[in-house]
Amino acid sequence: MRALLCVLYGLAAYLAFSATLLWFIGFCGNLLVAKSVDAGGAGAAWPAALVADALLILLFGVQHSVMARRGFKQWWTRLVPEIVERSTYVVASSLVLAALMAFWQPIAAPVAWRVDGPGAALLWAGFGIGWAIVATSTFLLDHFELFGLRQAFSALLGRPEPTAEFRTPLFYRHVRHPLYLGFLVTFWSVPVMTAGHLLLSTGMSAYILVGIAFEERDLVRQFGERYHAYRRQVGMLLPRLGGAGRGRREGPSGNGLR
Repeated sequence: MRALLCVLYGLAAYLAFSATLLWFIGFCGNLLVAKSVDAGGAGAAWPAALVADALLILLFGVQHSVMARRGFKQWWTRLVPEIVERSTYVVASSLVLAALMAFWQPIAAPVAWRVDGPGAALLWAGFGIGWAIVATSTFLLDHFELFGLRQAFSALLGRPEPTAEFRTPLFYRHVRHPLYLGFLVTFWSVPVMTAGHLLLSTGMSAYILVGIAFEERDLVRQFGERYHAYRRQVGMLLPRLGGAGRGRREGPSGNGLR
């Protein structure tokens, strides 16, 4: 019964995050949502909106970075069963991301750039490609482990969790963090870059760079020289000429949400 409840909790967390992520895609692209990065909200004066939005981005970054650290997880699993630790992280991420979108204050002016015609179409293509890279990267790792489902189902079926492997599937042979690269492409591939969208893109990009630094520190601790060699061979976010990775860890904290 306990394992079954963990599975139901994991499924609920997965569905909640999937819905939140779809909302975030619409939020970033001003697509099919009532309130987006550039529309809706109470219309606060830009100084107050700037402070409020910056604090929301900071909250997002702190939650993701702190809950992903090994020390926090060691403490947290004293309170939360280990098999739902990842699902709980997913729930927390969903709540924080939903709060960012719900309380975001658009700042429409000034506009950093506006692209029309074929250039706008190319940027929209980049927006879609970025999200495709994000989705594909999660499956190149272990999509269901990344979102906590594999842990819960393994417990239900009485199977041991698979051990983490070090390998380089597809994108990971060319860049160490393709999932983060996909996010960066989406954040900056917009035909109209308002002040509010520029703040979101800059803040999220800064979080990604900080998150990579923490994540790579953890990977070096786990894999030692193997990851050092991988880092020498493969670029962080851009391919390195003549470089191809020979080993990559596959697992929930190897890349992605945390």
